[in-house]
Amino acid sequence: MSAAPEPGLEQQEPYRWPVPPEGGWTADDLDRIPGLPPHTELIDGSLVFTSPQRKFHTRAMWLLESALLAHVPADLDVDREMTIRLDTSNRPEPDLLVYKADADTGPDQTWYAPEDVVLAVEVVSPDSLERDRGVKPRKYAEAGVKHFWRVEQGDDDLPVVYVYELDPATHTYTPTGIHHQKMNLSVPFPIDVDLSQIHRRGRR
Repeated sequence: MSAAPEPGLEQQEPYRWPVPPEGGWTADDLDRIPGLPPHTELIDGSLVFTSPQRKFHTRAMWLLESALLAHVPADLDVDREMTIRLDTSNRPEPDLLVYKADADTGPDQTWYAPEDVVLAVEVVSPDSLERDRGVKPRKYAEAGVKHFWRVEQGDDDLPVVYVYELDPATHTYTPTGIHHQKMNLSVPFPIDVDLSQIHRRGRR
């Protein structure tokens, strides 16, 4: 015996996914398309949707955001989940970014220019593995974002942070370190992070 549908459900129309125009969507379209799910990105003119986040992803973002805010100099600032307008066909959304403070245009701002972004951070999820390891860092580097961190879940369920710095001659990222347990860096500014505290959230 099947359950009766809830009243009114049979009258609801199915969600209609946006149909891309010829040539694909543009960076400006991302602010105009109604009803997009949160954290929709634009990669090569195509819309990319994210799946529900795992606890590791949420906790890793909290840990690194807290550390960045504690160490960032006065001329820089930190935001989470804001897009970077790399060009007319690409507006990826890193999980965290550090940007020049004078690039802040107010509460209605939806993106930053790549020349204003000092660091992009991607916390890898199963559905974003290929993008976060290949597509997005390549595009960040080509656009001139000087620093990139990729964060993955280690075998001990703690974050492993892969750190990269831009080679200005080749516009590609050079790996500068893989960090377990603790991360101590001098660029883009001095920062010290205890990665083992991912589940503590400042608790004693």
